[in-house]
Amino acid sequence: MDVSDLLQRALRLEWLSPEEGVFLFENASTTELMYVGNRMRQHHVPSGIVTWIIDRNSNTTNVCIANCKFCNFYRRPGHGEAYITTIEEYKQKIEETFRLGGEQLLLQGGHHPDLGLAFYVDLFQQLKDLYPTLKLHALGPPEIAHIAKLDKMSHYEVLKALKAAGLDSLPGAGAEILNDRVRRLISKGKCGGEEWLDVMRAAHQLHLTTSATMMFGHIETNYERMEHFAWLRQVQSEKPADAKGFLAFIPWPFQDEDTILRKIKRARNAVTGDEYVRMIAMSRIMLPNVVNIQASWLTVGKQVAQACLHAGANDFGSIMIEENVVSAAGARFRFTADGIQQAIREAGFTAQLRNQQYDFRDLPENMAQQTLDHSTMIVD
Repeated sequence: MDVSDLLQRALRLEWLSPEEGVFLFENASTTELMYVGNRMRQHHVPSGIVTWIIDRNSNTTNVCIANCKFCNFYRRPGHGEAYITTIEEYKQKIEETFRLGGEQLLLQGGHHPDLGLAFYVDLFQQLKDLYPTLKLHALGPPEIAHIAKLDKMSHYEVLKALKAAGLDSLPGAGAEILNDRVRRLISKGKCGGEEWLDVMRAAHQLHLTTSATMMFGHIETNYERMEHFAWLRQVQSEKPADAKGFLAFIPWPFQDEDTILRKIKRARNAVTGDEYVRMIAMSRIMLPNVVNIQASWLTVGKQVAQACLHAGANDFGSIMIEENVVSAAGARFRFTADGIQQAIREAGFTAQLRNQQYDFRDLPENMAQQTLDHSTMIVD
């Protein structure tokens, strides 16, 4: 294999095999990968625009029986700190989000053994009745798989009922690494990699837009990272022609603070800024049929995320009015609306507010000042 040949094939939007991806990742320079990632970004998103969104990542419940070894957020059933969020609590969160210019709730939780489809249908319907303009970017493939098992239904049937109740889009949560060798070791209680992909296939058949993720830098191999890319692009290629499928891909490094995975498996977050930038470039190279690549500033910080905008990323994600899961494992970075726009401009791009469908939004009046005033809540 030859680095130059593989990079040229990538620029022609050809699919590289996992083996070729590994060779490129391990042998190409960071400069070469950044150059090709940036060229591919310009193909997909030819403007100098970097998008961002205002939303709130709230949790339906922290009760979970999946027992993921990288998660500090969950509580077992019956734990003194276990909760299910009430409608009154949702109302406070949603109304505050609206005041700060947001229009979406990124709503996720644990694998609660007693919360089946009826609970989520009722919840979504109540939220949409109260707030008809609210967008629900909710749950994720492992939660859909869990609900399907509880109610003995297919993924398609569950998603169809949730869509009818108000689900607007499905996050790519719980992908971690899709190879089942890794999943058995870090998240044995979650669905396997193939089932994760099958949930996304069902979502695409229903024309639900989705995203995809990767949590890397723990016990996976470079091959398993590239295999992850290959499986995602295959599912994207299978979507109906008039469906958008995966709108975005978001990779982030494992956050190891106080996690069982660190204590038992000795897995540590050793991902450097350089490695993260290289993985952003590889995301572009290995996923030529996914338009948007997001840099995870929440886990890598401002400067590394800015470098990613020159390596293939075209999206900066959300200001995260609220986020509890990744932060519980050590993520410490925060942005206000003003700060995220300034960071994008400093990197040489034009900042553009978007919605979950990647449609552009106008800045809400007084949004910047309101969000700055709110900074005591969202800045550590």
